[in-house]
Amino acid sequence: MQKQTGENPSLPRFSFGISAPPPCFKVSSALAKPAIDKVAGTKDSSSIVTDVSSTERRENTHLFTFPAAQPNLESQWRDMEWTEEQKTSLMKTVSSYKPSSGEVSQVLLLGPVGSGKSSFISSVQSVFNGRVTNRAMVGSSSTSFTKKLQSFNIHGQNGEDPTRLVLCDMVGLGGGEMTGLTLHDIMSVIKGHAPEGHKFSPDQPVRSETVGYVKRPSLKDKIHCVAFVVDASKILTYPKGLSTTFQQLREHISDLGVHQVALLTHIDKICSETDKDLTQVYKSHIIRDMMGKAAALLGMSTSYIIPVRNYSSELDLDVNTDVLLLSAVDHILQYADLYFQDNTPQNTGPKID
Repeated sequence: MQKQTGENPSLPRFSFGISAPPPCFKVSSALAKPAIDKVAGTKDSSSIVTDVSSTERRENTHLFTFPAAQPNLESQWRDMEWTEEQKTSLMKTVSSYKPSSGEVSQVLLLGPVGSGKSSFISSVQSVFNGRVTNRAMVGSSSTSFTKKLQSFNIHGQNGEDPTRLVLCDMVGLGGGEMTGLTLHDIMSVIKGHAPEGHKFSPDQPVRSETVGYVKRPSLKDKIHCVAFVVDASKILTYPKGLSTTFQQLREHISDLGVHQVALLTHIDKICSETDKDLTQVYKSHIIRDMMGKAAALLGMSTSYIIPVRNYSSELDLDVNTDVLLLSAVDHILQYADLYFQDNTPQNTGPKID
């Protein structure tokens, strides 16, 4: 990847609602503060992705309470077929997908600690494995279990060649000062500079001296779509500043021409009817309303947001869960392919020998 200008950590820092941090890149604990600093409009990629203070974490640990029960809609507000045939069709679509570049589609999952990024990767791979497996290590604490940049090729069914989809996992936003995640590091990953396996540290941001640093990334090294992951059961209790963080992240990512979508996880925790019968997801008032709140949090239209249920305690696959997961993957690939259409050189004239 080519060395980018404006990535010098000594430059003024892009602020997520806080004053400029010291040069050591220590993570601030001011995520809940509104973004009112004048520097918030600057484009410096060495700023800090702020954290949730311990006080606010304690305040936000109460359990989600179900809204008053409402009868489900008579018809789905998004068309969805819940059949084995639909599952097979979606699997074929994902397996046969080939990006315009002929390489792979790399999708970066970004979201708060515990939102379900690693679980989504494992769940998608489980669908193709034909059994529930935890390929991406999943934690259960309030701190991010994922500490480094990891890429997972989604393999086809029955030992077939890998699909052209690569899901990239990295440390979650927030969750303690040792996450060390900065806007600079996030942008380095998206631009393709960060090496596979890089362990994020507040004192060691990704830079040209980093071991394995990709100085001149090719198209295949870069991220082609970003999928934000948010927990439906925590939407109402996320700190206020998180919305500013998401929307400022989206602005910087959009400047790179990278499209973004969103996954709304843990939908079974907010709607008891959907928990009992997943086919009710697009008939649920509760989930439709929560998708609207997620859209406001992220600053995007609900058309970019897909509700999913990851595998967690289950030992066997469920066709409805699989259909919803595969629909999310199909949705992601559509936007990833837009990146290739926008960034692959087109032959506009006759070939000259």
